Amino acid sequence: MPIALDNLRVGRVYRFVNQGEIRTIEIMARLAGDNFKIKDLDTLEYYTIHELLQWGKGKDYELEEFR
Repeated sequence: MPIALDNLRVGRVYRFVNQGEIRTIEIMARLAGDNFKIKDLDTLEYYTIHELLQWGKGKDYELEEFR
């Protein structure tokens, strides 16, 4: 069962699966509401969780703590 976005914690690492993509992300900062600045640990890019979810949640959507 995926974790709700409002339960994410700064400094924690999560495994994110959506629409066939698997990413390992670290929460860097909480922005407004349920939006977070995240670091993709595979590509080392920074973006927001809203940018990651802008195309919607697929049937395989999963978000769980990684470490």
